[in-house]
Amino acid sequence: MSSTTMAARPESPKLPVSRPKAPAKTSTLKTRQAHHARAAQTVDTNLNSYDRTDPFMAFNVLLKILGSLPSRIGGCQFKLTPDEHKLSLHLLNIVEPFVGLAPSRRTITRQPTEILDSIAFHVDAKRDLLSLALSCQRMHDIVFPRHFDYRHIRCKVSSLSVWNHLMVHRSLARNVRRLEILDERAASTELLVPGDILASDTDMDSTDDELGMHQKQERFLVGALGKMSSLASFTWACNHSPISIDNIWPTLLKCPDSESSSAKSRRPVVLPDLTTVAVRSTKHAYGSTKHPVLTRIGGMLSHCPNLEALDISYAQPRNGPSSHPTADELLLYSRFPHLTSLALTNLRCTIPDAPAAFLSAHTHLTHLRLDLGSASARLVLPPNALPHLRELHCARDVATAVLSCPTDAPRPLETLKGVRLAASAAPCADADSGDQRFLASLRRFGAGVRRIELAGWSEMEGVQRLVESAPGLVWLDLGKKGAGAARGPPVSNAAEWAQLLAGLPELATFHGVRFFYEVSAAAPNAMTMADRSRVRKNDEVAGVLAWRCAKLRRVDHWEEGGGKVVVLVRDGERDRGAEKVRWEVRRVKA
Repeated sequence: MSSTTMAARPESPKLPVSRPKAPAKTSTLKTRQAHHARAAQTVDTNLNSYDRTDPFMAFNVLLKILGSLPSRIGGCQFKLTPDEHKLSLHLLNIVEPFVGLAPSRRTITRQPTEILDSIAFHVDAKRDLLSLALSCQRMHDIVFPRHFDYRHIRCKVSSLSVWNHLMVHRSLARNVRRLEILDERAASTELLVPGDILASDTDMDSTDDELGMHQKQERFLVGALGKMSSLASFTWACNHSPISIDNIWPTLLKCPDSESSSAKSRRPVVLPDLTTVAVRSTKHAYGSTKHPVLTRIGGMLSHCPNLEALDISYAQPRNGPSSHPTADELLLYSRFPHLTSLALTNLRCTIPDAPAAFLSAHTHLTHLRLDLGSASARLVLPPNALPHLRELHCARDVATAVLSCPTDAPRPLETLKGVRLAASAAPCADADSGDQRFLASLRRFGAGVRRIELAGWSEMEGVQRLVESAPGLVWLDLGKKGAGAARGPPVSNAAEWAQLLAGLPELATFHGVRFFYEVSAAAPNAMTMADRSRVRKNDEVAGVLAWRCAKLRRVDHWEEGGGKVVVLVRDGERDRGAEKVRWEVRRVKA
């Protein structure tokens, strides 16, 4: 057998084979999806599952959510789902208070200075500003230099340094809420200006011409007043200067956003936010006219359509009632739909029907003080006039006219002031008949009156008739007896007065009669025999008053005008018709 030898063929070199990449991409995609699924499964999106007091857990969960963002595919990469977005914000609120050196990073004091200044700007009362300034040192450094001393400024027209300071610093002028212009003869102790304003400036105050100085003062005052965009109260009490309120009033009418200066605006300039106006006559005779009129006042009030309180008071002139200002035009032509409080004192009216027309047109009046001289005695009101009146301050005839005016519903009249009963010690027939008409109208229509403050009284019989006409009184002030300036010594017939006041079962306050004797403020051991005798008399008087008047609590102090009253304090319960009563001296607000 022959053997055949076969030669081995040389192998060809192996070429690199490129494998398809699709399976690799599929594997990577599946891996990422699985990783994303594991991340989504490990993070709970329920907000209630995380404790607010555990910032470490919240921080770790937040890291898990952010770490899963790069592994997401397509358009979902680096994007949070709505649930994850809500959870991230919730976790940030948990972590934020614990990040930093102290938890005070979120307090108001870390706000910018401009924001803190704007916050203080919206606080009007100085008492609230003081509380805000005392909260921390940073608020103190903002409130006191810029706000506290600028809320209320009281100075003279000649205070050029004040007006120049406010003109230059407009951001400080807008912080003024109340401005009072005092008379040039006012004492320096009455001034109230910011402490960082210089008292005087020689370059500003110096002038050679007297009239030029007043023009300069007016120019500076008007300029500063124009910068006070947040002014809420303005008081003009200057009567010793050629500058008049007529020169200042146009500036007050200008608002920061008004367009009254434009020729296109035809509407009259008004002050929509002005609700209270008080006009007083000057205390000094200098500058006052012999025959004053209310023409300028009426012109000023025409710019106040939303007026709620009006008070015009004129001091008693030297020439008698004939020189009182005439209020005819004001009563005939002025109408204020929102007026609730009206006070006209020491004025006169020559047209009989003008007061009744004015009062009947203002049905929202709740407080009325009326003194129009002889026109008040002829007042005749139409039916249903003053339906919401609560307080009336007037003479006896006006009170009779108001009480006698018929209405569909009873008036809520509770307070009556200014009535004088039997002005003379021996009243004439007319005065007595006037008292009878007043008491008859009070008895018939004044069932709701709870407080009466008389201007004066004469005899005890008149007070007795008043008590019988208004048995529901809670507060009774008799005023002065006759024409006397003082109320005299303590009465000797305290028991008789107690019996008279027993007709007022609800009476809690009684003024006009002194019951208690003066006692020194020394300790009981250091009292003299006279003081001890007065104390015993006062104890007896207190017992009698408490026995007759079950609810009486406050009576006059032995010192007039001292801001003190005597208070009856009842201790314990009644025991066999008697009750322990002690009297105390207390101070009351004026």
